[in-house]
Amino acid sequence: MDVGAKMIIMPAMQHWTAWDLFLVFLMWTIMMIAMMVPSASPVVLLFARINRHRNERQSALLASGHFLLGYLTAWTGFSLVATLAQWGLLSAALVSPMMASTSNVFGAGLLLVAGLFQLSPLKYSCLAHCRSPVGFFATEWRPGLLAAFKMGLKHGSYCLGCCWALMGLLFAFGVMNLLWVAALSAFVLLEKLAPANVFTSRLSGLLFVGWAAWIFFRPG
Repeated sequence: MDVGAKMIIMPAMQHWTAWDLFLVFLMWTIMMIAMMVPSASPVVLLFARINRHRNERQSALLASGHFLLGYLTAWTGFSLVATLAQWGLLSAALVSPMMASTSNVFGAGLLLVAGLFQLSPLKYSCLAHCRSPVGFFATEWRPGLLAAFKMGLKHGSYCLGCCWALMGLLFAFGVMNLLWVAALSAFVLLEKLAPANVFTSRLSGLLFVGWAAWIFFRPG
Protein backbone atom coordinates (compact mmCIF):
# COMPACT_ATOMS: atom_id res chain seq x y z
CA MET A 1 0.00 0.00 0.00
CA ASP A 2 2.80 2.43 0.86
CA VAL A 3 4.55 1.84 -2.45
CA GLY A 4 1.22 2.06 -4.27
CA ALA A 5 0.44 5.39 -2.64
CA LYS A 6 3.70 6.92 -3.78
CA MET A 7 3.93 5.39 -7.23
CA ILE A 8 0.44 4.50 -8.41
CA ILE A 9 -2.47 5.70 -6.30
CA MET A 10 -1.57 9.33 -5.71
CA PRO A 11 -4.71 11.13 -6.91
CA ALA A 12 -4.70 14.77 -7.82
CA MET A 13 -6.21 17.29 -5.43
CA GLN A 14 -8.88 18.09 -8.00
CA HIS A 15 -10.28 16.89 -11.32
CA TRP A 16 -10.04 13.15 -10.80
CA THR A 17 -10.24 10.96 -13.84
CA ALA A 18 -12.12 7.68 -14.01
CA TRP A 19 -8.77 5.95 -13.58
CA ASP A 20 -8.12 7.85 -10.33
CA LEU A 21 -11.52 6.80 -9.03
CA PHE A 22 -10.93 3.17 -9.96
CA LEU A 23 -7.49 3.02 -8.33
CA VAL A 24 -8.68 4.62 -5.10
CA PHE A 25 -11.73 2.33 -5.02
CA LEU A 26 -9.42 -0.66 -5.55
CA MET A 27 -7.18 0.58 -2.73
CA TRP A 28 -10.12 0.93 -0.33
CA THR A 29 -11.50 -2.49 -1.29
CA ILE A 30 -8.17 -4.25 -0.73
CA MET A 31 -7.68 -2.41 2.54
CA MET A 32 -11.14 -3.31 3.85
CA ILE A 33 -10.58 -6.97 2.95
CA ALA A 34 -7.25 -6.96 4.77
CA MET A 35 -8.73 -5.24 7.82
CA MET A 36 -12.03 -7.11 8.17
CA VAL A 37 -11.34 -10.71 7.11
CA PRO A 38 -9.32 -11.53 10.29
CA SER A 39 -12.23 -10.49 12.53
CA ALA A 40 -14.69 -12.39 10.29
CA SER A 41 -12.67 -15.62 10.28
CA PRO A 42 -14.33 -17.13 13.40
CA VAL A 43 -17.78 -16.58 11.87
CA VAL A 44 -16.76 -18.12 8.54
CA LEU A 45 -15.31 -21.17 10.33
CA LEU A 46 -18.48 -21.50 12.39
CA PHE A 47 -20.55 -21.32 9.19
CA ALA A 48 -18.47 -24.11 7.65
CA ARG A 49 -18.87 -26.29 10.74
CA ILE A 50 -22.64 -25.80 10.84
CA ASN A 51 -22.85 -26.52 7.12
CA ARG A 52 -21.06 -29.85 7.58
CA HIS A 53 -23.22 -30.84 10.54
CA ARG A 54 -26.41 -30.08 8.63
CA ASN A 55 -25.25 -32.33 5.76
CA GLU A 56 -25.88 -29.67 3.14
CA ARG A 57 -25.46 -30.86 -0.43
CA GLN A 58 -22.89 -28.26 -1.41
CA SER A 59 -19.38 -28.56 0.02
CA ALA A 60 -18.56 -26.61 3.16
CA LEU A 61 -15.69 -24.89 1.35
CA LEU A 62 -17.88 -23.69 -1.52
CA ALA A 63 -20.67 -22.53 0.78
CA SER A 64 -18.19 -20.76 3.06
CA GLY A 65 -16.74 -19.00 0.04
CA HIS A 66 -20.19 -17.67 -0.86
CA PHE A 67 -20.75 -16.57 2.73
CA LEU A 68 -17.42 -14.72 2.78
CA LEU A 69 -18.17 -13.19 -0.62
CA GLY A 70 -21.44 -11.82 0.72
CA TYR A 71 -19.65 -10.44 3.78
CA LEU A 72 -17.05 -8.71 1.62
CA THR A 73 -19.74 -7.34 -0.71
CA ALA A 74 -21.03 -5.23 2.19
CA TRP A 75 -17.56 -3.80 2.72
CA THR A 76 -17.07 -3.27 -1.00
CA GLY A 77 -20.13 -1.03 -0.85
CA PHE A 78 -18.47 0.88 1.97
CA SER A 79 -15.32 1.17 -0.16
CA LEU A 80 -17.34 2.83 -2.91
CA VAL A 81 -18.82 5.34 -0.45
CA ALA A 82 -15.36 5.99 1.02
CA THR A 83 -13.94 6.59 -2.46
CA LEU A 84 -16.60 9.18 -3.25
CA ALA A 85 -16.12 10.77 0.18
CA GLN A 86 -12.38 11.00 -0.42
CA TRP A 87 -13.00 12.62 -3.79
CA GLY A 88 -15.18 15.27 -2.18
CA LEU A 89 -12.79 15.83 0.74
CA LEU A 90 -9.83 16.24 -1.61
CA SER A 91 -11.76 18.74 -3.71
CA ALA A 92 -12.56 20.68 -0.53
CA ALA A 93 -8.90 20.42 0.56
CA LEU A 94 -9.93 18.81 3.87
CA VAL A 95 -7.57 15.89 3.32
CA SER A 96 -4.16 15.66 1.68
CA PRO A 97 -3.27 13.38 -1.25
CA MET A 98 -2.00 10.96 1.43
CA MET A 99 -5.60 11.06 2.71
CA ALA A 100 -4.87 12.56 6.13
CA SER A 101 -6.89 15.40 7.58
CA THR A 102 -5.54 18.88 6.85
CA SER A 103 -7.97 20.55 9.27
CA ASN A 104 -7.93 20.27 13.06
CA VAL A 105 -11.66 20.99 13.14
CA PHE A 106 -12.39 18.24 10.62
CA GLY A 107 -10.14 15.74 12.41
CA ALA A 108 -11.71 16.58 15.76
CA GLY A 109 -15.16 16.23 14.20
CA LEU A 110 -14.36 12.72 12.98
CA LEU A 111 -13.11 11.73 16.42
CA LEU A 112 -16.20 13.21 18.07
CA VAL A 113 -18.55 11.33 15.72
CA ALA A 114 -16.67 8.08 16.30
CA GLY A 115 -16.65 8.61 20.05
CA LEU A 116 -20.36 9.36 20.29
CA PHE A 117 -21.20 6.40 18.06
CA GLN A 118 -19.09 4.11 20.26
CA LEU A 119 -21.38 5.12 23.14
CA SER A 120 -24.65 4.74 21.21
CA PRO A 121 -27.25 1.94 21.52
CA LEU A 122 -26.98 1.27 17.77
CA LYS A 123 -23.30 0.43 18.21
CA TYR A 124 -24.06 -2.14 20.90
CA SER A 125 -26.95 -3.62 18.91
CA CYS A 126 -24.77 -4.20 15.85
CA LEU A 127 -21.86 -5.41 17.98
CA ALA A 128 -24.12 -7.93 19.70
CA HIS A 129 -24.97 -9.47 16.31
CA CYS A 130 -21.28 -9.61 15.40
CA ARG A 131 -20.37 -11.25 18.72
CA SER A 132 -23.24 -13.78 18.70
CA PRO A 133 -23.05 -15.58 15.34
CA VAL A 134 -24.72 -18.69 16.79
CA GLY A 135 -27.91 -16.74 17.40
CA PHE A 136 -27.60 -15.17 13.95
CA PHE A 137 -27.35 -18.55 12.23
CA ALA A 138 -30.16 -19.99 14.37
CA THR A 139 -32.60 -17.43 12.97
CA GLU A 140 -31.13 -16.69 9.52
CA TRP A 141 -29.97 -20.10 8.28
CA ARG A 142 -31.28 -21.13 4.86
CA PRO A 143 -29.93 -23.90 2.59
CA GLY A 144 -28.21 -23.22 -0.70
CA LEU A 145 -25.33 -21.15 -2.06
CA LEU A 146 -27.45 -18.07 -2.72
CA ALA A 147 -28.69 -18.22 0.85
CA ALA A 148 -25.07 -18.47 2.05
CA PHE A 149 -24.25 -15.32 0.11
CA LYS A 150 -27.27 -13.50 1.57
CA MET A 151 -26.35 -14.57 5.10
CA GLY A 152 -22.81 -13.28 4.55
CA LEU A 153 -24.16 -10.01 3.18
CA LYS A 154 -26.48 -9.55 6.16
CA HIS A 155 -23.78 -10.38 8.68
CA GLY A 156 -21.42 -8.03 6.86
CA SER A 157 -24.06 -5.29 7.08
CA TYR A 158 -24.20 -5.71 10.86
CA CYS A 159 -20.41 -5.55 10.97
CA LEU A 160 -20.45 -2.44 8.79
CA GLY A 161 -23.02 -0.86 11.09
CA CYS A 162 -20.74 -1.61 14.02
CA CYS A 163 -17.47 -0.34 12.51
CA TRP A 164 -18.23 2.42 9.97
CA ALA A 165 -17.33 5.26 12.36
CA LEU A 166 -14.02 3.61 13.21
CA MET A 167 -13.20 3.26 9.53
CA GLY A 168 -14.03 6.95 9.07
CA LEU A 169 -11.14 7.76 11.41
CA LEU A 170 -8.78 6.74 8.62
CA PHE A 171 -9.52 10.14 7.08
CA ALA A 172 -8.26 11.74 10.29
CA PHE A 173 -5.16 9.60 10.81
CA GLY A 174 -4.25 9.00 7.18
CA VAL A 175 -5.55 6.21 4.99
CA MET A 176 -1.97 5.41 3.99
CA ASN A 177 -0.73 5.33 7.58
CA LEU A 178 -0.12 1.60 7.99
CA LEU A 179 0.37 1.93 11.75
CA TRP A 180 -3.17 3.30 12.19
CA VAL A 181 -4.60 0.78 9.74
CA ALA A 182 -3.07 -2.05 11.79
CA ALA A 183 -4.20 -0.45 15.07
CA LEU A 184 -7.79 -0.10 13.91
CA SER A 185 -7.79 -3.69 12.59
CA ALA A 186 -6.57 -4.95 15.96
CA PHE A 187 -9.15 -2.86 17.82
CA VAL A 188 -12.02 -4.19 15.67
CA LEU A 189 -10.86 -7.74 16.42
CA LEU A 190 -10.59 -6.92 20.14
CA GLU A 191 -14.12 -5.49 20.23
CA LYS A 192 -15.57 -8.65 18.71
CA LEU A 193 -13.61 -11.18 20.75
CA ALA A 194 -12.84 -9.57 24.12
CA PRO A 195 -15.14 -10.69 26.97
CA ALA A 196 -15.58 -7.09 28.22
CA ASN A 197 -16.63 -5.81 24.83
CA VAL A 198 -19.05 -3.16 26.12
CA PHE A 199 -16.38 -1.75 28.43
CA THR A 200 -13.90 -1.68 25.53
CA SER A 201 -16.32 0.23 23.29
CA ARG A 202 -17.32 2.68 26.00
CA LEU A 203 -13.74 3.35 27.01
CA SER A 204 -12.72 3.95 23.41
CA GLY A 205 -15.71 6.26 22.95
CA LEU A 206 -14.68 8.38 25.91
CA LEU A 207 -11.09 8.47 24.68
CA PHE A 208 -12.18 9.62 21.21
CA VAL A 209 -14.40 12.36 22.64
CA GLY A 210 -11.59 13.54 24.92
CA TRP A 211 -9.12 13.43 22.05
CA ALA A 212 -11.48 15.49 19.89
CA ALA A 213 -11.83 18.10 22.64
CA TRP A 214 -8.06 18.28 23.08
CA ILE A 215 -7.49 18.84 19.35
CA PHE A 216 -10.25 21.42 19.10
CA PHE A 217 -9.32 23.47 22.16
CA ARG A 218 -5.53 23.17 22.20
CA PRO A 219 -3.62 26.43 21.62
CA GLY A 220 -2.68 27.07 17.99
